[in-house]
Order: sequence, then C-alpha cells, then structure tokens
Amino acid sequence: MKERLQKVIAGAGLTSRRKAEQWIAQGRVRVNGRVVVEQGFKVDPEVDRIEVDGCSVAIPDRTVCFLFYKPIGVVTTLHDPQGRPAVADYVRDLPKRVFPVGRLDINSSGLLLLTNDGELAHRLMHPRFGVEKTYRVVVRGYLENPGIRRLETGIVLDGVRTAPARVRLRGRGRERSEFDITLHEGRNRQVRRMCKAVGHPVLELTRVQYGNLTIDGLAPGEIRPLTDEEERTLRKLVADGREPR
Repeated sequence: MKERLQKVIAGAGLTSRRKAEQWIAQGRVRVNGRVVVEQGFKVDPEVDRIEVDGCSVAIPDRTVCFLFYKPIGVVTTLHDPQGRPAVADYVRDLPKRVFPVGRLDINSSGLLLLTNDGELAHRLMHPRFGVEKTYRVVVRGYLENPGIRRLETGIVLDGVRTAPARVRLRGRGRERSEFDITLHEGRNRQVRRMCKAVGHPVLELTRVQYGNLTIDGLAPGEIRPLTDEEERTLRKLVADGREPR
C-alpha cells in the first residue's frame, strides 16, 4: 500500500514529518535512485528503495513502546557530542531501536516515552491533540494563591500567553512549596519559565504523567514496555483519523 514519502520517513523513526518534508525539499531523499522533491509523493515502503543522504531507510517491522524514568543528569538524546550521560546509554539492550518522544532537560527527571513509531510520536507531540503532561514541582519560597492563579490562567512567555493549566497544591512553607501542574502544550523549559515568572524558581522538576501513562512503580533509570491496554489507550488519544500538519 502506498503512503506519502514524508510519512514513511517519519514512521522509520528518523525525524518528524515536518523535518522529513524539509529533507525532501532540500533534495536529500531518493526513491529507487531518483531524487524526489515533490511533497506528497507516494511510495510503497515494501517495494521502493528509499534513501536519505545516501543511506537506506529501514522500515520497522513491528512498533514498540517503552516507559523510561529519566534520571537527573541525563540528556534526552541518542548521541551527545559533549559525552554526557544520554538516553542512548539506557536503551542499548532493547530489542528494537527506539527514540524518545519529546524532551526533558538535563536537570529534570521523570517519564519519557520511547518508541520506534514515528507516526505515533508525531501525533503525541503535535499541539492539535493536546496530550496532557503532569509535572511534580518543588519551588523556592511560599507559593501564594495569586501565584497559583497566574500559573493556571497563563503566563506570557516570548510574547504569547501559555494555555490554561491545572495546579494541585501538595504543600507549602516558607522555604519551599510543592505542587502538581498539568499542561497540554510543551514549550521549551515551560514549567521552569512559568515558575520563575511568578517569583518562585524551580528546585526540583519531575514529569509524573504523560497522557494515560505514569511512572508509578519505576525507579530512576528503569525501563519497562507498555502493557497492551496502556498502548491501546495511548493510541486512542491521538486517533481521530486526520493527519496533523
């Protein structure tokens, strides 16, 4: 069955669909030895030979999904030029090559989804689907109610107000406060920047939930496969039949 070329490249786990479209436009993609620059060009991944920068694109024969509890000090990448501990150090023994869905900065910990399903990853990260992410946050100082309301109603970052969020206070004192915040967008270092904007720098940040998935039962550095029910529910969150752009 023929599919759009950018979808096949993304489905192979090489990049996002939008980036694949850029690669095609740049003339970096060949199909059966011929450079293809046409967006929407259709291929049969079981028949056609697809190359990016001269390297064959391997189509995964089976999709897999794992939960990883990223520890603090680990970068969310499969290769780090600086030689820092990376997600790649934890996935070498997995039966399939996987990549992380989204990012957590080096000073944050918590749930990362690992998969070889580029289409699922693309949908989970696309803002149109609004997949919720919950973070457990410890900040400096006593977080007053007005600060909580500002986090919930939105903070202007880079000239654009953040979408409404949900905050559940877990405890507060003179030195530090703890709360859970649930977002459905994912700007760069968003939670840290929101907390700084209300005058309470982040001391600890852990992602505890992504969609229907939680890190319950996992310790930092541990990985486990999704159960069949978890994967079915996750796919339902982004399965409305339309392809995001």
